[in-house]
Amino acid sequence: MSAKPKLYYFDGRGKMESIRWLLAAAGVEFEEEFLETRDQYEKLLQGGSLLFQQVPMVEMDGMRMVQTRAILSYIAAKYNLYGKDLKERALIDMYVGGTDDLMGFILMFPFLSAEDKEKQRAFIVEKATSRYFPVYEKVLKDHGQDFLVGNNFSWADVHLLEAILMVEEKKSDVLSGFPLLQAFKARISSIPTIKKFLEPGSQRKPVPDDKYVETVRRVLRMYYDIKAN
Repeated sequence: MSAKPKLYYFDGRGKMESIRWLLAAAGVEFEEEFLETRDQYEKLLQGGSLLFQQVPMVEMDGMRMVQTRAILSYIAAKYNLYGKDLKERALIDMYVGGTDDLMGFILMFPFLSAEDKEKQRAFIVEKATSRYFPVYEKVLKDHGQDFLVGNNFSWADVHLLEAILMVEEKKSDVLSGFPLLQAFKARISSIPTIKKFLEPGSQRKPVPDDKYVETVRRVLRMYYDIKAN
């Protein structure tokens, strides 16, 4: 295995993007192998690398890890982004879980029909502004600190920034009613490792396009249509 973590996924965001974000936030360089054909995927399956027959898969520290949440938890713990005790870890898990729910509404967006995309866009913005962003705005207001948990930079902060930027791609002024989240976004974006990841030429992936969708459908043999929420 490579000395650097090696990521196996498509050349696009999907479930791997949060793993890229967290590694980048920790200042960890990583390599990627992009799945472009069914044969590549079948080879991983036949080699026993995909425990549950699915990607993302990450080779790291002598392990082949699958299941996105397990991979993220390992990286967060390894690089001290998972709180100082069990109580902080529980808070981080809660906030990450909530952010995951919001990001889940966006994950399948590229696979929707044009009509369903407009419905889903409105749904995403409504959920972000009525259910999720108010929670994080209140957390920041109640404790008056720079970060979500323990006044230290953590996985929760990385995940929330990723989600904010994803929702802003659907509605650019979505944070207009959340001044503390606006300040949070600016603050976290200025952290050197995050700033570097946000710069052009990084391993951050762009908004999924038709080529990404076609590749995923072909490799995974997705012959069905995704429906909006």
